[in-house]
Amino acid sequence: MKSNEEVLQSLVPDSRLAGRTALVTGSTSGIGEAIARVLASSGATVVVSGRTLPRAQAVVDVITAAGGTAFAVPADLSGDTDEIREFARVATRALGGSLDILVNNAGIYPVGPTAALADADLDAVLATNIRAPHVLVAELAPAMAERGSGAIVNIGSWMSRVGIPFGAAYTASKAAIEQMTRTWAAEFGPSGVNVNTVAPGATATPGNAADAEQVEAMTAATVAGVPVRPVDIAFAVRFLVSDEARFAHGTVLDVDGGIANTRLG
Repeated sequence: MKSNEEVLQSLVPDSRLAGRTALVTGSTSGIGEAIARVLASSGATVVVSGRTLPRAQAVVDVITAAGGTAFAVPADLSGDTDEIREFARVATRALGGSLDILVNNAGIYPVGPTAALADADLDAVLATNIRAPHVLVAELAPAMAERGSGAIVNIGSWMSRVGIPFGAAYTASKAAIEQMTRTWAAEFGPSGVNVNTVAPGATATPGNAADAEQVEAMTAATVAGVPVRPVDIAFAVRFLVSDEARFAHGTVLDVDGGIANTRLG
């Protein structure tokens, strides 16, 4: 099986998202970077965002070198809500004043024991994983609805529906984003905005590279037998923001190698 980077480097450009604009939060590495690169390879103009401009610009440079179009707009989504709203406005201006696709990917994932989670880390999880997507949707979805078209994809997790003995705040935040997906689908869907979730399984990313052996052990007994690649999540996102998914509203698409829904033996 090809590596994540090998697949990304071998993407064949197409036009299924030509003329559309996209904002992908947390897209300076891992799943978010893969999403930004896949959307750009299909013709979307993408805003790449992360906490630092140099890291965002590095992904933009990769996209433009492959023939795509992207802009770097840094943001700290754990910050003040007014700052998040201003980020949404700046990103929209960078895209020419109109946003077609929002991917709420940014998130943090402390997964230790409940008693060991510091108060500051709890606040950060709630701010980044729940509050920021809510503020961004509140700021950006009404314009999509007024225009009569748009797509929002939230990144959930297989852990949101499985009881595990660690990471209560993180798993709860992902359960929250899945429920907000259903609510937003009901709220904005009648106006032409598709809102859905992609729920990754145990995924090999730079953020969990130090725990690579644990991730491999978690997936050894799954149907896939190996960790999910970020690009696999990106392909699912591309489908959900395309015209092919016009009748997908409020769904949770598991891209997890079978870890949440199947058992072997």
